[in-house]
Amino acid sequence: MDEQALRDQLALLGASLFQRGYSVGTAGNISVRLPDGYLMTPTNSCLGRLDPARISKLAPDWSHVGGDRPSKEVFMHRAMLTARPDAGAVVHLHSTHATAIGCLAEPGETAPIPPLTPYFVMRVGRALPVIRYYRPGDAAMEADIHDAAKGAKAVLLANHGPVVSGRTLEDAVHAAEELEEAARLALLLRGAGARSLTPAQVDDLLATFG
Repeated sequence: MDEQALRDQLALLGASLFQRGYSVGTAGNISVRLPDGYLMTPTNSCLGRLDPARISKLAPDWSHVGGDRPSKEVFMHRAMLTARPDAGAVVHLHSTHATAIGCLAEPGETAPIPPLTPYFVMRVGRALPVIRYYRPGDAAMEADIHDAAKGAKAVLLANHGPVVSGRTLEDAVHAAEELEEAARLALLLRGAGARSLTPAQVDDLLATFG
């Protein structure tokens, strides 16, 4: 896709996430890798009402070169995209069930959501590291996210929400949606003795689907 098409897609998918309750108010932010830099949702913007022309553009060195001022959490996206050169986009949400897991899980956990479905494993992978709490906008979390993202497609910020990468913008959105549904299932089945996928089944999924 060219830049204009990606701007349009970002606004469309942002609105879809907002309309279905994956973000509220001005919560959440999205970034996309370009050949000559990055696109990012502006600071204090609502994912449900993004203007493609006003989406922030950043240079390869992450300096702001166009559009509105980028999200204050630009460092979160930089951490993921520099740690994962295969990723083309990052979605950060405050989706309810994933955030609830982030309030229950201990920082340092690597699998706070069990592998209940194949699609969670296929979209998110084996690991979902929990990053210790930092206040929103605190750039000190960048190093922790970067280190964790080297071995994981997504991380969960304690008491905050998920940060999810994908090969494309659409992949990242789908993975963020799958993570939220997996979190909802995990909470629904908590204490019920649910059957998780076995390590061999997880290995088979990852070997087959990457």
